[in-house]
Amino acid sequence: MSESFDLLIRHGRCVLPDGLVDCDIAIAGGRIRRVGALTGARAAETIEARGLHVLPGLIDTQVHFREPGLEHKEDLESGTRGAVLGGLVGVFEMPNTKPGTTTKAAIEDKLARAKGRAWCDHAFYAGATGENVESLAELERLPGVAGVKVFIGSSTGDLLVADDATIERVMRHGSRRIAFHCEDEERMRERRKIAEAAAHPRAHPEWRDVESALRATKRVVALARKTGRRAHILHVTTAEEMEFLADHKDIASVEVLPQHLTLVAPDCYETLGTFAQMNPPIREARHREALWRALREGVVDVLGSDHAPHTREEKAKTYPASPSGLTGVQTIVPLMLDHVHAGRLTLQRLVDLLAAGPARLFGLANKGRIAVGMDGDLTLVDLAAKRTIAHGQMASKSGWTPFDGMAVTGWPVATILRGNVVMRDGALFGPPLGRPIRFQDCLPA
Repeated sequence: MSESFDLLIRHGRCVLPDGLVDCDIAIAGGRIRRVGALTGARAAETIEARGLHVLPGLIDTQVHFREPGLEHKEDLESGTRGAVLGGLVGVFEMPNTKPGTTTKAAIEDKLARAKGRAWCDHAFYAGATGENVESLAELERLPGVAGVKVFIGSSTGDLLVADDATIERVMRHGSRRIAFHCEDEERMRERRKIAEAAAHPRAHPEWRDVESALRATKRVVALARKTGRRAHILHVTTAEEMEFLADHKDIASVEVLPQHLTLVAPDCYETLGTFAQMNPPIREARHREALWRALREGVVDVLGSDHAPHTREEKAKTYPASPSGLTGVQTIVPLMLDHVHAGRLTLQRLVDLLAAGPARLFGLANKGRIAVGMDGDLTLVDLAAKRTIAHGQMASKSGWTPFDGMAVTGWPVATILRGNVVMRDGALFGPPLGRPIRFQDCLPA
């Protein structure tokens, strides 16, 4: 008697834990039930995946979806819609909203806002401040919370914890891996006059320079050693930081962004102006080369998009009054597939950076690999597809991408969330089914 499932993926080239395998995948009840040659199996829905690669569902561990308070730029519906259109099944969303996500009530409010509106699974960071330190151990273990985020250099919003004494207090309250935006606030305040005098974003990497990033990263790692608290260094941009972090992998994990792997200064500032302005900045070629070297050598643990939209009108302000932040949640997979096509990394390494890596670092329950018993999350990609990224494709309310006009090879063609096809060939299939992501060491969601 043949087996029956909810969804059957046939004849795909699957990225399994032990390598690339031509096989079928059967999903029922939201979980992967069988992996292999499933002759005779039947399903309510079948996808013929011959010629496609089947990846574990990919996850972006750094996005800013601006809700509540800044919904004119983005919201949880539009942001997660862009995520699934870009081949993602999950996102970790950052706390610098208005109000900031710094209390239990604010976290519960975000979870309530996402219910029935989020197209993909999601978790929210709790933002650290000098005032909520005592509650962080509780906040980081609430259902749907990815951990704690600390801005030790000012960026968008007002969640700034700049001094070592307060950072140490934050790190002593809780035990999960804690994420840091590392730029040295004192140095950046001293150097802001550089940006004001230049009045052009080409000065951005000079204002927020290598030393400001390196100094902050070293401070965080020293405090991580002192407190025994694992640190996650977000959006690393410099060769010097990578050289330093390579010697501290036991206590600090590392994220890089496609923007810093793809764009280069000063060219991007001349062609894109403030639409290339982000924190930390896009830097010169030697830093981009160092990021790729660190990625190849295993220093880098995960990729994130740092999707941080602003409207065109906001970005059109004269630098440095213009806000920092680029869109990216919908383009992270196409950009990285194009890098796979160019031979800069393997498809298996990409899966490690966007699926297995997030699961390993953050203790995701039932996500991160194709295996029996895991969530039925899959990203199907066509490695041969040739597309051009364009403003008009973006789901973001901001309506733009810094990669407009870029030709890429490799494209996500289907996003499957717990056995439900939520995107196929650029079309969405609703209603939105996103749920809070579950973590192995937290309360059940």
